[in-house]
Amino acid sequence: MQPTFYSSRILLPVRPWFIAVSLFVALLLNFLPTSAWPWMPDWVALILIFWSIREPRRVGMGIAFLLGLVMDVADASLLGQHTLAYVLVSYAAASISRRILWFPLGQQALHVLPLLLIVQAVQFIVRAMPGIVLPGLSYFIGPFVGAALWVPLTFALLLPQYQPVERDDNRPI
Repeated sequence: MQPTFYSSRILLPVRPWFIAVSLFVALLLNFLPTSAWPWMPDWVALILIFWSIREPRRVGMGIAFLLGLVMDVADASLLGQHTLAYVLVSYAAASISRRILWFPLGQQALHVLPLLLIVQAVQFIVRAMPGIVLPGLSYFIGPFVGAALWVPLTFALLLPQYQPVERDDNRPI
C-alpha cells in the first residue's frame, strides 16, 4: 500500500507551449524589483530545475544558456554570470532526474536545495573574481525559500497534465 502523498494518476504529456510560458513567467518574476530582496528565490533557476528534472529532453543546457544570457543582460551583471550557473544546474538536474523522481515531493525539495545553492554559489564566485562588492550571507536565503516552494510549485506546474478522473464501471482499468 502506498502512502497518501504519492499520486496514482497518470499524467498527460506536457505541451511545449506550457514549458515556454512557465519559463517566460519566471523571467518576468525575476525582472520585478522584488527580486533584489534576499529571501526571494531565483525563479528562472527554480523553474529551469523543475523542467530539467521532469523533461530533460525538452529543457536542457541550450535553453539554460539562452535564459542565462537574457538574465545577464537584464540584470546588467557580468556577462556569463547567470549563464554559467544555469547551464551547470541544468546539467546537474538532468543527470539526477531519474533518481529524484522516485522520491516524494518533500525529499525532492531536499535534493533541489543543493542545486539552488550551486546557482547562488557560482554567481557569488563570479562576482567575487573582479572584486565587486559582495553581498552578505543573506544572499543565500533565497535557495532555502525556493526549496520550500518546491512542493506547491510542482503541484501548480503539473496541474495542466492531470487527466480527468473518469470512472467507467465496465472497464476495470
